[in-house]
Amino acid sequence: MAGGWSSEREVSLSGAKSIHKALESLGHEVVRFDPAHEFDHLFDKARTCDFAFINLHGSPGEDGLIQAMLDAAGCPYQGSGPRASILALNKAASKHIFVDQGLATPAWEFLPGPPDKSWEPKIAFPIFAKPNTGGSSLGTSMVRERKDLEGALETIFSSGEEALLEKMIQGREVSCPVLGEEALPLILIRPLGESKFFDYKAKYVPRMAEEICPAPLDTALAERIRETALKAHRVLGLASYSRADFMVREDTPYLLEVNTLPGMTRTSLVPQSAAKAGYSFEDLIAKLLNLGMHEKRMPV
Repeated sequence: MAGGWSSEREVSLSGAKSIHKALESLGHEVVRFDPAHEFDHLFDKARTCDFAFINLHGSPGEDGLIQAMLDAAGCPYQGSGPRASILALNKAASKHIFVDQGLATPAWEFLPGPPDKSWEPKIAFPIFAKPNTGGSSLGTSMVRERKDLEGALETIFSSGEEALLEKMIQGREVSCPVLGEEALPLILIRPLGESKFFDYKAKYVPRMAEEICPAPLDTALAERIRETALKAHRVLGLASYSRADFMVREDTPYLLEVNTLPGMTRTSLVPQSAAKAGYSFEDLIAKLLNLGMHEKRMPV
C-alpha cells in the first residue's frame, strides 16, 4: 500500500518499489494498492489478500486511518495500530507523553491555528516551526528572529496544518530504529552543503547529508539513546518497528519524534541500520511480515 494523498506521496511511491521487489524475491505475489485512486475498494482488496504491507507516509497511513480499516476488514499488516499511530504522528500529543514518562524533549508550543496579533512565542529563538502532523521535514523552517516567524507559520497554516514551535537544540542529530523489541545501531546525521538541518532536500537528494552507521558515539551515551528509543516505542504502544529521532547536546539526548512508518528504500535509515545488525533488505521485509502476522494474532 503506497502513494496516498499526503505531501509525502512521492517518497511513499519511491520506497514501494524496493519493497515490491523484495516481496517478490521472497516468493510472494504482490498487488499494488494506492488509496488516492482505490480508496473505495479497500475492503474488497484487503479481503482478497493475506497481508497488507503499508508504506504510506503522512495522512492516510501514519494517522492510523488505513490501519483501522484493515482491522475492520480482518487483514493483518506490519507496524502500529490506529491508536498508537495517531499518538506518534501528532507531535504535540507525543511530547506530552514523553514528558509524562520522563523522556527529555525540546521545549515546545502548540498552535492549533493562527494566533492573534498580540501573541508572542513562549520559547526563545532560535526555534523550528513545524507542521504538527507532517513528516519528511516538509513545511519545517528554522526561525532565528521574530520577524521571520509569520512567514513560517503562514506556510504551515495555509496547508491546513496546526503548528508546533520547538526550541532549537544545538548538537548532533542521531536516529535510532527499533525492530521488534531490539534497538538497532544508531545513525549519526550530518547535513552537507546548503542544508542547515536535516530538511527534505538533505533527506532525499544525494550527497546532501552524511549518514554514519554505527554512529561514532561514546558507548554509555549510545546505550542511553537506544534505551530511550525503546522506551518511547513502548510508551506510545508501537508495534513491529519505529525510528526515533534525537538531537544530542553534550551527553543529553533530546527526543524529537518517533516515526511509525519510516522510509523503506534500500538506502533509508532503517534499512541502513538493520544491515549493520545483520539483516539484508529482504531479511528486514521478511521480519516485518512475521512481526505483523504475530502481532495481529494471525497464523504465520
